[in-house]
Amino acid sequence: MANINQFLFKNVPIYPLVTFRMVLGFLMFVSTLRFIYLGWIEDHYINSKFQFKFYGFEWVQLLPPFWMYALHGLMLLASLFVLLGFLYRWSSILLFLTFTYLELIDLTYYLNHYYFISLACLLMIFLPANRNLSLDAWWQPSIKTNQARAWHINILKFQIFVVYFYAGIAKINSDWLVNALPLKIWLPANDKVPLLGWLFVQDWAPYVFSWGGMFYDTFIIFFLLNARTRPIAYIFVLVFHAIVGILFQIGVFPVVMMGITLIFFSDKWHLQWQLALQSFLRKGAEILRLNWFKKKAINGDLNKGKLTVDTGLEEASMISKPAFWGFHYIFLTIYVLFQLLFPIRYVLYPGNLFWTEEGYRFSWRVMLMEKAGTATFYIKDAKTGRVGIVNNSEFLNLHQEKQMAFQPDMILQFAHFLGNYYKSQGMHNPEVRVEAFVTLNARPGRLLIDPERDLMKIEDSWVHKDWIIPFKD
Repeated sequence: MANINQFLFKNVPIYPLVTFRMVLGFLMFVSTLRFIYLGWIEDHYINSKFQFKFYGFEWVQLLPPFWMYALHGLMLLASLFVLLGFLYRWSSILLFLTFTYLELIDLTYYLNHYYFISLACLLMIFLPANRNLSLDAWWQPSIKTNQARAWHINILKFQIFVVYFYAGIAKINSDWLVNALPLKIWLPANDKVPLLGWLFVQDWAPYVFSWGGMFYDTFIIFFLLNARTRPIAYIFVLVFHAIVGILFQIGVFPVVMMGITLIFFSDKWHLQWQLALQSFLRKGAEILRLNWFKKKAINGDLNKGKLTVDTGLEEASMISKPAFWGFHYIFLTIYVLFQLLFPIRYVLYPGNLFWTEEGYRFSWRVMLMEKAGTATFYIKDAKTGRVGIVNNSEFLNLHQEKQMAFQPDMILQFAHFLGNYYKSQGMHNPEVRVEAFVTLNARPGRLLIDPERDLMKIEDSWVHKDWIIPFKD
Protein backbone atom coordinates (compact mmCIF):
# COMPACT_ATOMS: atom_id res chain seq x y z
CA MET A 1 0.00 0.00 0.00
CA ALA A 2 2.87 2.37 0.75
CA ASN A 3 4.27 1.84 -2.76
CA ILE A 4 0.86 2.54 -4.28
CA ASN A 5 0.64 5.75 -2.26
CA GLN A 6 4.09 6.74 -3.53
CA PHE A 7 3.11 6.06 -7.14
CA LEU A 8 -0.21 7.89 -6.89
CA PHE A 9 0.08 10.64 -4.31
CA LYS A 10 3.75 11.57 -4.07
CA ASN A 11 4.38 15.28 -4.60
CA VAL A 12 6.11 15.80 -7.94
CA PRO A 13 6.91 18.89 -10.05
CA ILE A 14 3.90 20.08 -12.01
CA TYR A 15 5.80 21.16 -15.12
CA PRO A 16 5.19 18.05 -17.33
CA LEU A 17 1.46 18.46 -16.70
CA VAL A 18 1.64 22.11 -17.72
CA THR A 19 3.42 21.16 -20.94
CA PHE A 20 0.78 18.55 -21.73
CA ARG A 21 -1.98 21.13 -21.20
CA MET A 22 -0.35 23.62 -23.53
CA VAL A 23 0.46 21.06 -26.22
CA LEU A 24 -3.05 19.60 -26.16
CA GLY A 25 -4.70 23.03 -26.24
CA PHE A 26 -2.46 24.25 -29.07
CA LEU A 27 -2.91 21.17 -31.25
CA MET A 28 -6.67 21.15 -30.71
CA PHE A 29 -6.80 24.83 -31.66
CA VAL A 30 -4.80 24.27 -34.86
CA SER A 31 -6.74 21.11 -35.73
CA THR A 32 -10.10 22.84 -35.32
CA LEU A 33 -8.96 25.79 -37.45
CA ARG A 34 -7.81 23.34 -40.12
CA PHE A 35 -11.13 21.49 -40.02
CA ILE A 36 -13.06 24.73 -40.52
CA TYR A 37 -10.69 26.03 -43.23
CA LEU A 38 -10.93 22.86 -45.32
CA GLY A 39 -14.72 23.08 -45.37
CA TRP A 40 -15.22 19.82 -43.54
CA ILE A 41 -18.12 21.16 -41.50
CA GLU A 42 -20.14 21.23 -44.70
CA ASP A 43 -18.81 17.91 -45.98
CA HIS A 44 -19.26 15.99 -42.73
CA TYR A 45 -22.39 17.55 -41.31
CA ILE A 46 -24.23 20.19 -43.36
CA ASN A 47 -24.42 18.22 -46.62
CA SER A 48 -25.00 14.87 -44.91
CA LYS A 49 -28.30 13.07 -45.52
CA PHE A 50 -27.64 10.15 -43.20
CA GLN A 51 -25.32 9.54 -40.26
CA PHE A 52 -24.13 6.18 -38.99
CA LYS A 53 -24.36 5.88 -35.20
CA PHE A 54 -22.16 4.31 -32.56
CA TYR A 55 -23.99 1.50 -30.81
CA GLY A 56 -25.62 2.93 -27.68
CA PHE A 57 -25.30 6.51 -28.92
CA GLU A 58 -28.13 6.57 -31.43
CA TRP A 59 -29.58 9.48 -29.48
CA VAL A 60 -26.73 11.77 -30.61
CA GLN A 61 -28.32 13.75 -33.42
CA LEU A 62 -27.12 16.34 -35.91
CA LEU A 63 -27.96 19.95 -35.06
CA PRO A 64 -29.06 22.64 -37.53
CA PRO A 65 -26.23 24.19 -39.62
CA PHE A 66 -25.87 27.33 -37.49
CA TRP A 67 -25.32 25.30 -34.34
CA MET A 68 -22.77 23.04 -36.03
CA TYR A 69 -20.72 26.14 -36.85
CA ALA A 70 -21.31 27.49 -33.35
CA LEU A 71 -20.09 24.25 -31.77
CA HIS A 72 -16.85 24.41 -33.74
CA GLY A 73 -16.47 28.02 -32.64
CA LEU A 74 -16.94 26.97 -29.02
CA MET A 75 -14.42 24.16 -29.44
CA LEU A 76 -11.93 26.61 -30.93
CA LEU A 77 -12.41 28.96 -27.98
CA ALA A 78 -12.22 26.14 -25.42
CA SER A 79 -8.95 24.81 -26.87
CA LEU A 80 -7.44 28.31 -26.76
CA PHE A 81 -8.52 28.75 -23.14
CA VAL A 82 -7.02 25.35 -22.23
CA LEU A 83 -3.77 26.42 -23.87
CA LEU A 84 -3.74 29.65 -21.86
CA GLY A 85 -5.06 28.06 -18.66
CA PHE A 86 -8.01 30.46 -18.56
CA LEU A 87 -11.21 29.36 -16.80
CA TYR A 88 -9.46 26.05 -17.11
CA ARG A 89 -11.94 23.67 -15.50
CA TRP A 90 -14.91 24.95 -17.47
CA SER A 91 -12.85 25.17 -20.64
CA SER A 92 -11.73 21.55 -20.24
CA ILE A 93 -15.32 20.41 -19.77
CA LEU A 94 -16.44 22.39 -22.82
CA LEU A 95 -13.59 21.03 -24.95
CA PHE A 96 -14.39 17.44 -23.98
CA LEU A 97 -18.13 17.81 -24.57
CA THR A 98 -17.89 19.61 -27.93
CA PHE A 99 -15.18 17.37 -29.37
CA THR A 100 -16.76 14.12 -28.19
CA TYR A 101 -20.22 15.16 -29.37
CA LEU A 102 -18.90 15.99 -32.84
CA GLU A 103 -17.13 12.64 -33.06
CA LEU A 104 -20.24 10.73 -31.97
CA ILE A 105 -22.41 12.19 -34.71
CA ASP A 106 -21.19 9.86 -37.45
CA LEU A 107 -19.43 6.52 -36.98
CA THR A 108 -18.07 6.81 -40.51
CA TYR A 109 -15.33 9.17 -39.37
CA TYR A 110 -14.14 7.15 -36.40
CA LEU A 111 -10.36 7.13 -35.91
CA ASN A 112 -8.33 5.81 -33.01
CA HIS A 113 -6.67 9.15 -32.43
CA TYR A 114 -10.05 10.90 -32.11
CA TYR A 115 -10.86 8.45 -29.33
CA PHE A 116 -7.52 9.22 -27.69
CA ILE A 117 -8.19 12.98 -27.83
CA SER A 118 -11.57 12.47 -26.16
CA LEU A 119 -9.94 10.47 -23.37
CA ALA A 120 -7.17 13.05 -22.92
CA CYS A 121 -9.73 15.87 -22.72
CA LEU A 122 -11.73 13.86 -20.19
CA LEU A 123 -8.69 13.31 -17.98
CA MET A 124 -7.69 16.97 -18.14
CA ILE A 125 -10.96 17.90 -16.45
CA PHE A 126 -9.71 16.22 -13.27
CA LEU A 127 -6.08 17.39 -13.42
CA PRO A 128 -4.84 20.72 -11.94
CA ALA A 129 -2.92 21.69 -15.06
CA ASN A 130 -3.75 25.38 -14.62
CA ARG A 131 -1.83 25.87 -11.38
CA ASN A 132 1.30 27.10 -13.08
CA LEU A 133 2.06 29.19 -16.16
CA SER A 134 -1.59 30.04 -16.70
CA LEU A 135 -3.90 33.02 -16.65
CA ASP A 136 -5.83 31.39 -13.81
CA ALA A 137 -2.68 31.26 -11.66
CA TRP A 138 -1.76 34.83 -12.61
CA TRP A 139 -5.16 36.18 -11.56
CA GLN A 140 -5.46 33.86 -8.55
CA PRO A 141 -1.98 33.55 -7.02
CA SER A 142 -3.42 31.41 -4.23
CA ILE A 143 -3.83 28.43 -6.60
CA LYS A 144 -0.30 28.66 -7.97
CA THR A 145 1.98 25.77 -7.10
CA ASN A 146 5.04 24.04 -8.49
CA GLN A 147 3.83 20.60 -7.44
CA ALA A 148 1.18 18.05 -8.35
CA ARG A 149 0.27 14.54 -7.30
CA ALA A 150 2.15 11.78 -9.08
CA TRP A 151 -1.06 10.32 -10.48
CA HIS A 152 -1.86 13.57 -12.25
CA ILE A 153 1.06 12.87 -14.58
CA ASN A 154 1.21 9.08 -14.39
CA ILE A 155 -2.37 8.67 -15.60
CA LEU A 156 -1.48 10.52 -18.81
CA LYS A 157 1.66 8.42 -19.25
CA PHE A 158 -0.44 5.32 -18.68
CA GLN A 159 -2.93 6.37 -21.36
CA ILE A 160 -0.16 6.94 -23.89
CA PHE A 161 1.34 3.57 -22.94
CA VAL A 162 -2.00 1.85 -23.61
CA VAL A 163 -2.24 3.43 -27.07
CA TYR A 164 1.23 2.33 -28.10
CA PHE A 165 1.40 -1.06 -26.38
CA TYR A 166 -1.94 -2.32 -27.63
CA ALA A 167 -1.12 -1.06 -31.11
CA GLY A 168 2.11 -3.04 -30.90
CA ILE A 169 0.73 -6.36 -29.72
CA ALA A 170 -2.09 -6.07 -32.28
CA LYS A 171 0.59 -6.23 -34.97
CA ILE A 172 1.72 -9.65 -33.80
CA ASN A 173 -0.27 -11.57 -36.40
CA SER A 174 0.63 -13.54 -39.50
CA ASP A 175 -0.61 -11.02 -42.04
CA TRP A 176 1.47 -8.22 -40.53
CA LEU A 177 4.69 -10.08 -39.70
CA VAL A 178 4.79 -13.03 -42.10
CA ASN A 179 3.05 -11.62 -45.17
CA ALA A 180 3.97 -7.94 -44.57
CA LEU A 181 0.35 -7.01 -45.30
CA PRO A 182 -1.05 -4.47 -45.79
CA LEU A 183 2.29 -2.59 -46.10
CA LYS A 184 3.10 -4.69 -49.16
CA ILE A 185 0.12 -2.93 -50.75
CA TRP A 186 0.59 0.55 -49.31
CA LEU A 187 4.32 1.18 -49.69
CA PRO A 188 4.66 0.72 -53.49
CA ALA A 189 1.71 3.06 -53.97
CA ASN A 190 3.87 5.83 -52.50
CA ASP A 191 6.79 5.43 -54.90
CA LYS A 192 6.53 9.10 -55.97
CA VAL A 193 7.24 10.45 -52.47
CA PRO A 194 10.35 12.67 -52.61
CA LEU A 195 13.54 11.15 -51.12
CA LEU A 196 11.77 8.05 -49.77
CA GLY A 197 9.92 6.79 -52.85
CA TRP A 198 12.77 4.56 -54.01
CA LEU A 199 12.79 2.88 -50.60
CA PHE A 200 9.11 2.01 -50.65
CA VAL A 201 9.40 -0.10 -53.81
CA GLN A 202 12.13 -2.39 -52.48
CA ASP A 203 10.98 -5.99 -51.96
CA TRP A 204 12.32 -6.10 -48.42
CA ALA A 205 10.85 -2.73 -47.36
CA PRO A 206 7.37 -3.98 -46.31
CA TYR A 207 8.94 -6.57 -44.01
CA VAL A 208 11.32 -4.06 -42.43
CA PHE A 209 8.50 -1.56 -41.88
CA SER A 210 6.14 -4.24 -40.54
CA TRP A 211 8.58 -5.63 -37.99
CA GLY A 212 9.93 -2.18 -37.18
CA GLY A 213 6.42 -0.86 -36.58
CA MET A 214 5.60 -3.75 -34.26
CA PHE A 215 8.78 -3.30 -32.19
CA TYR A 216 8.36 0.47 -32.12
CA ASP A 217 4.78 0.44 -30.83
CA THR A 218 5.39 -2.33 -28.32
CA PHE A 219 8.57 -1.04 -26.71
CA ILE A 220 8.90 2.73 -27.36
CA ILE A 221 7.34 3.73 -24.04
CA PHE A 222 9.87 1.68 -22.08
CA PHE A 223 12.70 3.56 -23.79
CA LEU A 224 10.98 6.91 -23.18
CA LEU A 225 10.72 6.09 -19.48
CA ASN A 226 14.48 5.50 -19.24
CA ALA A 227 16.48 8.73 -18.94
CA ARG A 228 19.48 7.28 -20.78
CA THR A 229 17.55 6.06 -23.81
CA ARG A 230 14.96 8.86 -23.88
CA PRO A 231 16.73 11.23 -26.33
CA ILE A 232 17.30 8.58 -28.98
CA ALA A 233 13.81 7.17 -28.36
CA TYR A 234 12.27 10.57 -29.02
CA ILE A 235 14.20 10.82 -32.29
CA PHE A 236 12.54 7.53 -33.23
CA VAL A 237 9.17 9.07 -32.26
CA LEU A 238 9.81 12.00 -34.61
CA VAL A 239 11.01 9.84 -37.51
CA PHE A 240 8.29 7.21 -37.11
CA HIS A 241 5.41 9.66 -37.04
CA ALA A 242 6.90 11.79 -39.81
CA ILE A 243 6.91 8.72 -42.09
CA VAL A 244 3.38 7.79 -40.98
CA GLY A 245 2.24 11.33 -41.78
CA ILE A 246 3.78 11.11 -45.26
CA LEU A 247 2.29 7.72 -46.07
CA PHE A 248 -1.22 8.12 -44.71
CA GLN A 249 -3.76 10.90 -44.74
CA ILE A 250 -4.51 10.95 -41.00
CA GLY A 251 -4.49 14.67 -40.33
CA VAL A 252 -2.60 16.04 -37.34
CA PHE A 253 -2.33 12.71 -35.51
CA PRO A 254 1.44 12.32 -36.11
CA VAL A 255 2.04 15.81 -34.71
CA VAL A 256 -0.21 15.02 -31.73
CA MET A 257 1.87 11.96 -30.86
CA MET A 258 5.10 13.93 -31.27
CA GLY A 259 3.78 16.56 -28.86
CA ILE A 260 2.19 14.49 -26.13
CA THR A 261 5.18 12.16 -25.69
CA LEU A 262 7.13 15.16 -24.39
CA ILE A 263 5.48 14.39 -21.05
CA PHE A 264 8.08 11.64 -20.58
CA PHE A 265 10.94 14.17 -20.47
CA SER A 266 12.47 15.18 -17.15
CA ASP A 267 10.97 17.77 -14.82
CA LYS A 268 13.99 20.03 -15.32
CA TRP A 269 13.60 19.88 -19.10
CA HIS A 270 9.97 21.02 -18.84
CA LEU A 271 10.92 23.74 -16.37
CA GLN A 272 13.68 25.10 -18.60
CA TRP A 273 11.55 25.45 -21.69
CA GLN A 274 8.71 27.00 -19.69
CA LEU A 275 11.12 29.54 -18.21
CA ALA A 276 12.35 30.29 -21.72
CA LEU A 277 8.75 30.75 -22.86
CA GLN A 278 7.98 33.08 -19.97
CA SER A 279 11.13 35.10 -20.70
CA PHE A 280 10.06 35.41 -24.32
CA LEU A 281 6.57 36.56 -23.32
CA ARG A 282 8.04 39.04 -20.85
CA LYS A 283 10.29 40.57 -23.47
CA GLY A 284 7.41 40.73 -25.92
CA ALA A 285 5.29 42.47 -23.31
CA GLU A 286 8.07 44.98 -22.70
CA ILE A 287 8.27 45.76 -26.40
CA LEU A 288 4.50 46.23 -26.50
CA ARG A 289 4.70 48.18 -23.21
CA LEU A 290 2.29 45.86 -21.43
CA ASN A 291 3.15 46.83 -17.87
CA TRP A 292 0.81 44.25 -16.36
CA PHE A 293 3.16 41.44 -17.41
CA LYS A 294 5.58 41.17 -14.53
CA LYS A 295 9.27 40.34 -14.93
CA LYS A 296 8.97 37.17 -12.99
CA ALA A 297 9.88 33.64 -13.94
CA ILE A 298 7.86 30.59 -12.95
CA ASN A 299 9.53 30.12 -9.60
CA GLY A 300 12.69 32.21 -9.93
CA ASP A 301 14.37 35.13 -11.65
CA LEU A 302 16.25 35.68 -14.86
CA ASN A 303 19.09 37.94 -13.86
CA LYS A 304 21.57 38.97 -16.53
CA GLY A 305 21.15 35.69 -18.34
CA LYS A 306 21.80 33.65 -15.21
CA LEU A 307 19.06 31.29 -14.13
CA THR A 308 18.25 30.91 -10.45
CA VAL A 309 15.23 28.76 -9.83
CA ASP A 310 13.44 27.33 -6.82
CA THR A 311 12.10 24.24 -8.52
CA GLY A 312 10.66 22.56 -5.46
CA LEU A 313 12.35 19.33 -6.56
CA GLU A 314 13.72 18.78 -3.12
CA GLU A 315 10.16 18.35 -1.87
CA ALA A 316 9.19 15.91 -4.59
CA SER A 317 9.45 12.87 -2.35
CA MET A 318 7.15 14.25 0.33
CA ILE A 319 3.80 12.53 0.81
CA SER A 320 0.82 14.12 2.46
CA LYS A 321 -2.50 12.38 2.85
CA PRO A 322 -4.70 13.43 -0.08
CA ALA A 323 -8.21 14.68 0.39
CA PHE A 324 -10.89 12.28 -0.86
CA TRP A 325 -8.28 9.56 -1.35
CA GLY A 326 -11.02 6.94 -1.49
CA PHE A 327 -12.63 8.63 -4.49
CA HIS A 328 -9.28 8.87 -6.24
CA TYR A 329 -8.59 5.18 -5.74
CA ILE A 330 -12.02 4.22 -7.07
CA PHE A 331 -11.83 6.56 -10.08
CA LEU A 332 -8.32 5.47 -11.03
CA THR A 333 -9.07 1.78 -10.54
CA ILE A 334 -12.19 1.87 -12.72
CA TYR A 335 -10.51 3.96 -15.41
CA VAL A 336 -7.35 1.84 -15.56
CA LEU A 337 -9.27 -1.46 -15.61
CA PHE A 338 -11.52 -0.20 -18.39
CA GLN A 339 -8.56 0.90 -20.49
CA LEU A 340 -6.85 -2.44 -19.98
CA LEU A 341 -9.86 -4.72 -20.53
CA PHE A 342 -12.10 -2.99 -23.07
CA PRO A 343 -9.55 -3.20 -25.94
CA ILE A 344 -9.33 -7.00 -25.58
CA ARG A 345 -13.07 -7.68 -25.57
CA TYR A 346 -12.63 -9.18 -29.04
CA VAL A 347 -11.55 -12.47 -27.39
CA LEU A 348 -15.21 -12.98 -26.46
CA TYR A 349 -16.18 -13.31 -30.12
CA PRO A 350 -15.46 -16.18 -32.52
CA GLY A 351 -14.05 -15.75 -35.97
CA ASN A 352 -11.49 -13.52 -37.65
CA LEU A 353 -11.45 -10.12 -35.94
CA PHE A 354 -10.49 -8.23 -39.09
CA TRP A 355 -13.40 -9.84 -40.93
CA THR A 356 -16.20 -9.50 -38.38
CA GLU A 357 -14.78 -6.36 -36.64
CA GLU A 358 -16.52 -7.42 -33.43
CA GLY A 359 -14.48 -5.66 -30.78
CA TYR A 360 -12.27 -3.94 -33.35
CA ARG A 361 -13.02 -0.32 -32.55
CA PHE A 362 -11.59 1.35 -29.43
CA SER A 363 -8.88 -1.33 -29.26
CA TRP A 364 -5.99 0.75 -30.65
CA ARG A 365 -5.67 -1.33 -33.80
CA VAL A 366 -4.06 1.30 -35.96
CA MET A 367 -3.66 0.89 -39.74
CA LEU A 368 -3.63 -2.91 -39.56
CA MET A 369 -5.58 -3.96 -42.64
CA GLU A 370 -6.52 -3.04 -46.17
CA LYS A 371 -10.22 -3.76 -46.49
CA ALA A 372 -12.63 -2.71 -49.22
CA GLY A 373 -15.93 -3.84 -50.59
CA THR A 374 -19.10 -3.22 -52.53
CA ALA A 375 -22.57 -3.53 -51.03
CA THR A 376 -25.67 -3.92 -53.19
CA PHE A 377 -28.97 -3.66 -51.32
CA TYR A 378 -32.19 -5.30 -52.51
CA ILE A 379 -35.57 -4.04 -51.27
CA LYS A 380 -38.56 -6.36 -51.55
CA ASP A 381 -42.18 -5.38 -51.07
CA ALA A 382 -43.62 -8.15 -48.88
CA LYS A 383 -47.10 -7.64 -50.37
CA THR A 384 -46.39 -7.45 -54.10
CA GLY A 385 -43.10 -9.36 -54.17
CA ARG A 386 -41.48 -6.68 -56.30
CA VAL A 387 -37.74 -6.22 -55.78
CA GLY A 388 -35.68 -3.08 -56.37
CA ILE A 389 -31.99 -2.25 -56.20
CA VAL A 390 -30.84 0.72 -54.13
CA ASN A 391 -28.55 3.46 -55.41
CA ASN A 392 -26.42 3.99 -52.28
CA SER A 393 -25.08 7.33 -53.45
CA GLU A 394 -28.61 8.73 -53.25
CA PHE A 395 -28.25 8.68 -49.45
CA LEU A 396 -24.50 8.49 -48.71
CA ASN A 397 -21.43 10.49 -49.65
CA LEU A 398 -18.40 8.72 -51.13
CA HIS A 399 -16.60 8.30 -47.81
CA GLN A 400 -19.69 6.93 -46.06
CA GLU A 401 -20.38 4.48 -48.87
CA LYS A 402 -16.77 3.27 -48.88
CA GLN A 403 -16.69 2.69 -45.10
CA MET A 404 -20.14 1.14 -44.91
CA ALA A 405 -19.47 -1.44 -47.62
CA PHE A 406 -17.10 -3.57 -45.49
CA GLN A 407 -18.27 -2.97 -41.90
CA PRO A 408 -21.11 -5.31 -40.84
CA ASP A 409 -22.73 -3.11 -38.20
CA MET A 410 -22.82 -0.16 -40.61
CA ILE A 411 -24.35 -2.35 -43.30
CA LEU A 412 -27.07 -3.35 -40.81
CA GLN A 413 -27.70 0.29 -39.85
CA PHE A 414 -28.06 1.33 -43.46
CA ALA A 415 -30.36 -1.60 -44.18
CA HIS A 416 -32.70 -0.48 -41.38
CA PHE A 417 -32.61 3.07 -42.68
CA LEU A 418 -33.52 1.88 -46.17
CA GLY A 419 -36.35 -0.31 -44.87
CA ASN A 420 -37.86 2.53 -42.88
CA TYR A 421 -37.37 4.99 -45.74
CA TYR A 422 -39.12 2.87 -48.33
CA LYS A 423 -41.86 2.00 -45.86
CA SER A 424 -42.52 5.73 -45.50
CA GLN A 425 -42.73 5.87 -49.31
CA GLY A 426 -45.61 3.39 -49.33
CA MET A 427 -43.84 0.01 -49.58
CA HIS A 428 -45.53 -2.73 -47.55
CA ASN A 429 -43.28 -4.27 -44.84
CA PRO A 430 -40.10 -4.02 -46.94
CA GLU A 431 -37.48 -6.73 -46.68
CA VAL A 432 -33.85 -5.70 -47.06
CA ARG A 433 -31.08 -8.01 -48.22
CA VAL A 434 -27.51 -7.27 -49.22
CA GLU A 435 -24.78 -8.70 -51.38
CA ALA A 436 -21.58 -7.39 -49.83
CA PHE A 437 -18.38 -8.59 -51.47
CA VAL A 438 -15.31 -7.71 -49.40
CA THR A 439 -11.59 -8.11 -49.94
CA LEU A 440 -9.24 -8.30 -46.95
CA ASN A 441 -5.52 -7.63 -47.41
CA ALA A 442 -5.58 -8.26 -51.17
CA ARG A 443 -7.40 -11.60 -50.92
CA PRO A 444 -10.12 -12.34 -53.51
CA GLY A 445 -13.45 -10.73 -52.69
CA ARG A 446 -15.99 -12.88 -50.89
CA LEU A 447 -19.44 -12.52 -49.36
CA LEU A 448 -19.44 -10.86 -45.96
CA ILE A 449 -23.10 -11.28 -45.03
CA ASP A 450 -25.62 -14.02 -45.71
CA PRO A 451 -27.54 -12.66 -48.73
CA GLU A 452 -30.64 -14.65 -47.78
CA ARG A 453 -31.10 -12.94 -44.41
CA ASP A 454 -33.68 -10.17 -44.12
CA LEU A 455 -31.68 -7.51 -42.29
CA MET A 456 -34.88 -5.80 -41.13
CA LYS A 457 -35.42 -8.74 -38.76
CA ILE A 458 -31.97 -8.35 -37.17
CA GLU A 459 -31.16 -5.93 -34.36
CA ASP A 460 -27.64 -4.86 -33.51
CA SER A 461 -26.29 -5.83 -30.08
CA TRP A 462 -23.16 -6.93 -28.22
CA VAL A 463 -24.03 -10.53 -29.09
CA HIS A 464 -22.02 -12.32 -31.79
CA LYS A 465 -23.37 -11.54 -35.28
CA ASP A 466 -24.22 -14.97 -36.67
CA TRP A 467 -25.41 -13.39 -39.91
CA ILE A 468 -21.80 -12.69 -40.89
CA ILE A 469 -20.41 -15.44 -43.11
CA PRO A 470 -17.32 -16.92 -41.38
CA PHE A 471 -13.95 -16.09 -42.90
CA LYS A 472 -12.02 -19.05 -44.29
CA ASP A 473 -8.47 -18.43 -45.45
